[in-house]
Amino acid sequence: MQRKMVWMLLAAFVVVSGVPAMGWAGAYKDEYKMSIVVGPKGPWGEGAQKFADLVRERTQGRINIKCYFAGQLFAGKQTNEFMLMRQGVIDFALASTINWSPQVPSLNLFALPFFFENYEQLDAVKNGPPGKELFRQIEELGVVPLAWGENGFRELTNRTRPVAAPEDMKGLKIRVVGSPIFIDTFRALDANPINMNWGEAQTAFQQGTVDGQENPVNAVIIPYQLWQVHKYISIWHYAIDPLILGASKETWQSFTPEDQAIVKQAALDACAWEIQQARQGLEGSMPTLDTLRQNGMEVTVFTPQIREAFRTKTRPVYDQWKEKIGVDLVHQAEKLLNR
Repeated sequence: MQRKMVWMLLAAFVVVSGVPAMGWAGAYKDEYKMSIVVGPKGPWGEGAQKFADLVRERTQGRINIKCYFAGQLFAGKQTNEFMLMRQGVIDFALASTINWSPQVPSLNLFALPFFFENYEQLDAVKNGPPGKELFRQIEELGVVPLAWGENGFRELTNRTRPVAAPEDMKGLKIRVVGSPIFIDTFRALDANPINMNWGEAQTAFQQGTVDGQENPVNAVIIPYQLWQVHKYISIWHYAIDPLILGASKETWQSFTPEDQAIVKQAALDACAWEIQQARQGLEGSMPTLDTLRQNGMEVTVFTPQIREAFRTKTRPVYDQWKEKIGVDLVHQAEKLLNR
């Protein structure tokens, strides 16, 4: 009876004072850890910091998020990030779908070779039934997805020759992301894919032991001034790399509904800004490509006919990975792409 009275008084205090039951002093952690693979510069890193700043401002400091850049929280193994979020070791992350794909195979949808042709198609899939299904699967696995961000279309640079036809890929040593679907794609194109960390790759480019690499223009190619080691770039849009801003379910459930709404809106606002930065100069006539030309790169922009030749060459990869991703999910996406 006495315990019941205590709880009644406590509930009355919460109602009268307006203090959320889970939001009073001591209920929240002093610091929430946010994982980012890249450094603080560029759209990805700056978008993560913008989210942290917005949350701190809009919650009047109740939720203090610290960004841990350059993979500090997962000891160099990017694919551990999702697991550490499920465990509650990492509270938030602005993460690449590539790095989460080992635990969420359906995220390989965005790595199907030559699947997405433009940003409009990507947005239709993210905002439509496929995107909602992906978010549902991620939450079911213990991470709450809050918003889509973007790293960008992954383009090809190399030091050897222009690439404008599938046969131009033959024998090229290309540094690729370690995800199996990327390795399968480059093997299908008769290239020699090599998985190594980015620091080793930069040394290999300088020494000429590796011919090229694949990465987004605004996130990697321009910031790292790859024109110093690679003369040729192919704007081929062979894969797209969306980001997801997510929270550990354990962390998310510790917030009041009011603070959940604030954090969710901050994620949407920060990611909308981040996507705009990631796409800057790469839509329409793509004026950003002039920066590459001015620095001596020979730019090859794929036509629909060239892309179709590459899509045909990599069709076995599509057939193999469609099953792993989920046939229904791929077909849903294809309807939105008018295929």
